[in-house]
Amino acid sequence: MIDEQGVRAALAGVQDPHADVSLADAGFVRGVGVDGGKVAVELALGYPAAGWHEALKAKVREAVGALPGVEQVAVNIATRIVAHQVQDKLSPLPGVKNIIAVASGKGGVGKSTTSVNLALALQAEGARVGVLDADIYGPSVPRMLGISGKPDTTADQRILPKLAHGLQAMSIGLLIDEDTPMIWRGPMVTQAMQQLLTETLWDELDYLIIDLPPGTGDIQLTLCQKVPVSAAVIVTTPQDIALLDAKKALKMFEKVSVPVLGIVENMAVHVCSNCGHAEHVFGSGGGERMAAQYGVPLLGSLPLDIGIRELADSGRPSVADDPESPVSRSYRDIARHAAGRLSQRARNKVMAFPNIVVQNS
Repeated sequence: MIDEQGVRAALAGVQDPHADVSLADAGFVRGVGVDGGKVAVELALGYPAAGWHEALKAKVREAVGALPGVEQVAVNIATRIVAHQVQDKLSPLPGVKNIIAVASGKGGVGKSTTSVNLALALQAEGARVGVLDADIYGPSVPRMLGISGKPDTTADQRILPKLAHGLQAMSIGLLIDEDTPMIWRGPMVTQAMQQLLTETLWDELDYLIIDLPPGTGDIQLTLCQKVPVSAAVIVTTPQDIALLDAKKALKMFEKVSVPVLGIVENMAVHVCSNCGHAEHVFGSGGGERMAAQYGVPLLGSLPLDIGIRELADSGRPSVADDPESPVSRSYRDIARHAAGRLSQRARNKVMAFPNIVVQNS
């Protein structure tokens, strides 16, 4: 005879490859119903995974369907994203559940392109997402998202984020001319970054992706000490020189108690569009070795592909242009792995209070 306990035991054997634990251990099994030979399973994932739902349903049907007497298995999947723990004594940002910092330690490894496509991938999987371009000296997110012009403000001088491909976006590049250099010292730069972050009226985001500038200087330290960051992602190429700086970025987050969700290896391999020959232009296996050395996962590898660059330059990044292309599927897989691992972090029990404005009536 089928019982709920037997069904739950079967579900305990179904691994979630993104959270890296079983559905039961992840706390994703919301409910189980048994009616004769019919079984209904309710799942509530703690991260967006629309592109994986059908495969997950098939895994659940296979596991539960193997139980004696089971004739039919119905599976329903919902998504419930919560705010996760941040640095000590900091509270979540109003309107933002989770902030994920994307860092590289070194310029030129495709961090901004990865940040934008990661944000779009999380959105494609079912989340509400925003992007903050924290590279005050060299903002590139406006060009990549195809947005321009000064953002609107509210009556109380809050900045309204620009909308691009469904994302909420903010950058210093929207407040200055594209060819104007930011000749500012460190304190001015960190103040500008904080203002962009806290004075923007983010609208109920599940994730805010912050594209950090290269290095481990003032902006990075300010972010880690004063901004409620849920986790970080490190972007690198397989090249040893890039890995040296990526390791510094990882250690920086480690020292300030910001968990690193994993490593994204960019420009891992180039496949010739004419002959199909694959060549590891920047070496091979660097991201995997770094992941093993520091005990964090390799979230995924991306190719050195001219299409990624062309689409980003045109203001229509890969995931926005075609969410089901091979490159976009790689970004979406990376997004699921990052968000899945974040879903296993402790929940933030400190509530962020909304800004209260008192006006004469």
